[in-house]
Amino acid sequence: MILSETQIAIRDTVRAFAQDRIRPLSERFERDGGFAPWVFESLADLGLLGMLAPEEFGGAASDYVSYALALIEIAAADGALSTIVSIQNSIMVAGLLKDGTDAQKARFLPDLIAGKVIGAFALTETDAGSDASAIRTKATKVEGGWVLDGAKQFITSGKIAGLAIVIAVTAPAAGKRGLTAFLVPTDRNGYVVEKVEHKLGQGASDTCALRFEKLFVEDHLVLGPVGHGYRIALSNLETGRIGIAAQCIGMAQAALEIAVAYAKDRRSMGKPIIEHQAVGFRLADLATRLEAARQLVLSAASLRDADQPALTRASMAKVFASETAEAVVSGAIQTLGGYGYLEEFGVAKLYRDVRVCQIYEGTSDIQRMVIARAL
Repeated sequence: MILSETQIAIRDTVRAFAQDRIRPLSERFERDGGFAPWVFESLADLGLLGMLAPEEFGGAASDYVSYALALIEIAAADGALSTIVSIQNSIMVAGLLKDGTDAQKARFLPDLIAGKVIGAFALTETDAGSDASAIRTKATKVEGGWVLDGAKQFITSGKIAGLAIVIAVTAPAAGKRGLTAFLVPTDRNGYVVEKVEHKLGQGASDTCALRFEKLFVEDHLVLGPVGHGYRIALSNLETGRIGIAAQCIGMAQAALEIAVAYAKDRRSMGKPIIEHQAVGFRLADLATRLEAARQLVLSAASLRDADQPALTRASMAKVFASETAEAVVSGAIQTLGGYGYLEEFGVAKLYRDVRVCQIYEGTSDIQRMVIARAL
């Protein structure tokens, strides 16, 4: 698609920031297991933590295509950071904008958008991943509020988050209609980070097992109507899947750039290896697949900008971009040969970081189910 001047300016601004200030420190962030506070402050200064939010809350009031372009550039510099930015925009801020009361928006949105508070979305449990209706965390009604008891698994930013959206069972006999969403400040007694997981990739983004022990939340911290938690949990899937698909494009783009630069520089049999058909054709195929994935992502984002249904297109973008990204990064490793297997060349980290994209925000199997149902 043809980008507008504003979209190009946003893309180029984010690219300059990400390449100058984030990418050189990406390995350090991974070793440290997190990001320095200035990173989130800088993202907020650029309007990247509330891109789709209105200006009255400090948001950038941008469009979905610009949001996808920004995530691509952040991911090209650091995949873990793009995961945090995606959740902050597509779930935390979007969830409050869609279902929050005026008081909830006024209380939480400014700090989320300013990067003073990082959000976590606590839906998944040990036995409830793709099947969100299998949730077991309970919320029991008491005078003035609710008491949460239970556990969550694979929660991004569970350790650093200042605010979590927690989905819990409020009416066990009601099935999907018995789930409710709660806004939970993480400094509350009973919010327990049971374990920070040691992962294959994206080490700078903490993924946690959480436990809630008689955690009290007031009635005014219920997000949306009681019993609408399942709808709220699924309502931001379009934006979330577009975000993860964009993230895939960014990491694959970074890997392809490394591979092309290496193939132009590395010589074999008297010429750069990119001039050998085996290498040149491999890179040509990878570039073609990546561009097809990019256009599918931008197409899904443009549907959201046009206020048209985009769930099927978002699922197509997510499954195609995530699987393409792994293929592109793997092809980049093959192009570098033994050097691609070494950490210092950067492709190995991209390979580790990109693999999870076929799992979170709905596995590739779930995306195919969504697409098949729409046929």
